[in-house]
Amino acid sequence: MTFANITAGIIFGLIGMVALGFGKKQGNFKIMLTGVLLILYPYFVHNTVIVYLVGTALTVAIFIFRD
Repeated sequence: MTFANITAGIIFGLIGMVALGFGKKQGNFKIMLTGVLLILYPYFVHNTVIVYLVGTALTVAIFIFRD
């Protein structure tokens, strides 16, 4: 694990926590699932570039599923 990988895990984990709370408040299952994925995936992916790419894609998915 590198510093960049740990930092990405913290950043996307926090975004996931916010998305999970927002999805629960709105009753939107897709946002809640995306939040859980953002929290959990950094534990299983060890390549830093892939962590940032997947995290960015899941963060964009939150805005797509928002409506």
